[in-house]
Amino acid sequence: MNKINLFGSTGFIGSKFSYLYKDEIISNPRDDYKIKSNNVLYMISTVDNYNIHNDLQIDVDTNLKILLTVLDKAKNNKDLIFNFVSSWFVYGQTNELPFHEETTVCKPTGFYSITKYCAEQLIICFCNTFGIKYRIFRLSNVLGEGDKKISRKKNALQFLIKEAVNDRDLHLYYSGEVLRDYIYVDDACRAIKLCMETSPTNQIINIGSGRPYRFLDIIEKAIDKSDSKSRIINIEPTLFHNIVQTKHSYLNTQKLKSYGFKEQFDMDSIIDRLVNFYKQEK
Repeated sequence: MNKINLFGSTGFIGSKFSYLYKDEIISNPRDDYKIKSNNVLYMISTVDNYNIHNDLQIDVDTNLKILLTVLDKAKNNKDLIFNFVSSWFVYGQTNELPFHEETTVCKPTGFYSITKYCAEQLIICFCNTFGIKYRIFRLSNVLGEGDKKISRKKNALQFLIKEAVNDRDLHLYYSGEVLRDYIYVDDACRAIKLCMETSPTNQIINIGSGRPYRFLDIIEKAIDKSDSKSRIINIEPTLFHNIVQTKHSYLNTQKLKSYGFKEQFDMDSIIDRLVNFYKQEK
């Protein structure tokens, strides 16, 4: 297989993928949009729905305009496979659980979610038009040490685990009665690599655990494992949160598992790793 031409190698998942498969990738530096292999893995993206408050253009510029710049360089390459990393956020506010690649109707809300879904549709149209193969990977929530952008807005669970380690009070929406699908970053990278090597092209693939984890259960385990003095305080969701966020979400991962994928990290081991990591940071 050709080396993997990785766009977005400095992000959380991209940097981990680069580390795990350093001998198999060609990383594009920032602002370098030249295609250097017939096997592209594209990860350039914003990371949350909150940019609308500060910059109306950034989600469009990052998630769509840069993508089109790269695609424009692929028009005449019939041997190219374009692998695109998307997000479960494209499913949006739908009550159909678990989210299935083929049957769930996407109803994205928020500029990040909408532009990621738009990017998917642009890729499919472009590739069908020019005879190029593609795969789209819809990732669940990805956890792991080294994510420098965790906040209440992005990767809230991991942010709250860090808060618990530091004995700060934890403010939860819906009393923590929220279902989410989580996967460890190493497993997410392995799943992407496996699909690139074995799965058919021209399809969408959910990448996650396929399990509905209860938010409150994970928080309580993190408090226990870290001997935290944090208090759980229930608060009402903001209006904006209700506009752009989905209360419950988890993925149907039957397709991914049919390619032979098995997680190496369960939730208990992920919590242990994160608690230990943030304890060392104190």
